[in-house]
Amino acid sequence: MGRTSRKRSTLANRAIVASAALILGGGGLIAVNVYASAGEGSSGSPPGRTWNAGTQMSTIDCPDVGNELPDVPDQARWEVDRELAAMDTQITDAYQQFADRKDEISRDPGLAENAVLGPLKAKRTASIDRIATAVGRNADRPGGLDGLAPCSLRADDSNDMGDQGAGQGQDDGQNNGQDGGQDNGANQGADDGQDQGQDQGQDQDQGQQGNGPEASDFVDIQSVQPNVDRPRQRRGASRGTFTTNCGRNENGKFNPDNVIVAPGVSNGAHHMHDYVGNQANDAFASDDDLANADTSCRNQGDKSTYYWPVLRLQNGTAENDADADGGGKDQNIGEIQTPSQVTLKFVGNPTGKVTAMPRFLRIITGDAKAFTNGDANANASWSCTGFENRQLKDKYPICPDGSQVVRSFAFQSCWDGQNTDSANHRTHVALAQDNGRCPNGFRAIPQLVQRIVYDVPPGPGFAVDSFPEQLHKPVTDHGDFINVFDDNLMKKVVSCINGGRKCR
Repeated sequence: MGRTSRKRSTLANRAIVASAALILGGGGLIAVNVYASAGEGSSGSPPGRTWNAGTQMSTIDCPDVGNELPDVPDQARWEVDRELAAMDTQITDAYQQFADRKDEISRDPGLAENAVLGPLKAKRTASIDRIATAVGRNADRPGGLDGLAPCSLRADDSNDMGDQGAGQGQDDGQNNGQDGGQDNGANQGADDGQDQGQDQGQDQDQGQQGNGPEASDFVDIQSVQPNVDRPRQRRGASRGTFTTNCGRNENGKFNPDNVIVAPGVSNGAHHMHDYVGNQANDAFASDDDLANADTSCRNQGDKSTYYWPVLRLQNGTAENDADADGGGKDQNIGEIQTPSQVTLKFVGNPTGKVTAMPRFLRIITGDAKAFTNGDANANASWSCTGFENRQLKDKYPICPDGSQVVRSFAFQSCWDGQNTDSANHRTHVALAQDNGRCPNGFRAIPQLVQRIVYDVPPGPGFAVDSFPEQLHKPVTDHGDFINVFDDNLMKKVVSCINGGRKCR
């Protein structure tokens, strides 16, 4: 699969103006969305607003059944995961029908119910029944799930999510803001989107449109106020760090699977993932496969798998997966970008010591469906080098010249002490509380902090892969981790962190 990793050039800067007319000056932002597709609207209607004939609908909104299944017997787990993955495919297929017939639906709203939402509800009802039956063979049959079958159409409410996206910062104490070092002060202002001015609004209409994001999903990082607030380090805090170097996926390991959420299901993610570390990771990888695999990590004792949705440059150039699952077939278009830097650092707890994480512990941070689910589980941050004390949650950053885009994930750092996974892949781990302490019943473990940097042209024109109906919103960004450290290396990690040392 093709990948690109490029330095920013005048030509590349100009190409982006064809994607969105952008004027930066005096801290202001004017952007025009010229790449919204038939699958995207911009009505700005908030969730739950009644649809009328004058409202342009953008996507399909379905309740997340997986989030309502905290208790699934181990014997039923595989069947339940398979059905949940099937329900994702059902939504993807329905979204495609909606996008293909959007003009008709806008003229005849009843068509949405008859042609899209009704058939989707029937399929979801059948899947929910199979889930309840699978659970019921080994435990009490869950009730009340039928109410999760209906889906609705909704407008893209990105314009109502706050004008500048400030206030979305993550306070999850990343080690950000430090190695940015760029002067990026200042030669931004006006000449930055402009010497390209509109001398080309033009020679690429680029043939590719996709289904988002739109210009309102971007914000000038310089207009955001500093918003990172880290918990105070207390006596007894574990202040050390352990950094593992696993590369930047230079070898191009991609697939649209998710072995945590959809084991045994090809294209379970409906978007492409970057992988570093373990080289056996696909939908069918067992714990034994992961333990015996090669790793891209410099320290061969780390066979963990680290993965996240790829970031694409939507510059009109088709990637090799333009006709493939996870790529163009799932509305993910553009050239996959190889990060310029990937940092994987394990840090301590500000209130006490950490304990070893169990082998094969699985952690998902963030929510791939946060646009429709809401941001309760959203946990990704967006920023720019040199500005990492300003973190965005539901906006992409527009970085000044000389500054690069930064994605960061501070993973859950509290473990229930028993389980390496849970039915909804969330409840066995937790984020620390605002004061840094773990919730009752949880213990602190080394916290994985990922920092992924990209050298992409400034301004609208890039996006992370997503489920099609999530419209490539930045709030849907997420990261996945499976711990496959060998025992000796994990002991070193814990010793370094608790001993206040910086180790590699």
